[in-house]
Amino acid sequence: MENKNTSGRFGINVEKWCKAHTAEAEALISAETVSEKDLRRHGKMLSYLMHERLIHLIVLVMTVFGELFLIGVTIFSESAFPLSMIMMYAVLVVLIFYVRHYFILENTVQNWYRLEEEMTNILERRDS
Repeated sequence: MENKNTSGRFGINVEKWCKAHTAEAEALISAETVSEKDLRRHGKMLSYLMHERLIHLIVLVMTVFGELFLIGVTIFSESAFPLSMIMMYAVLVVLIFYVRHYFILENTVQNWYRLEEEMTNILERRDS
């Protein structure tokens, strides 16, 4: 499994990185040419993605609390109403995109669990 260039000007494009690895893993599985090295590499990449998902979950929860705080300020503070309303909608837009990104991470991790199980099954069939 070879790593394709998925980095850009601002670092790794996680979606492209995940799609490239998923395609490589599925190709190995369909050809049943999985090696122990491939399984170890997939496990390492899965652990990276799980860490990424955890960090994004923490930030997502903090952003939700920030949004709830801004909603409270907007409702209960007449003097801060215009500014808090603008900030509330700005954070809401960020939150929508963040939920989308977290959704992609979560589904990718679940898919990679399945790929790891299929790779393990191939290796076990080959060994027996």
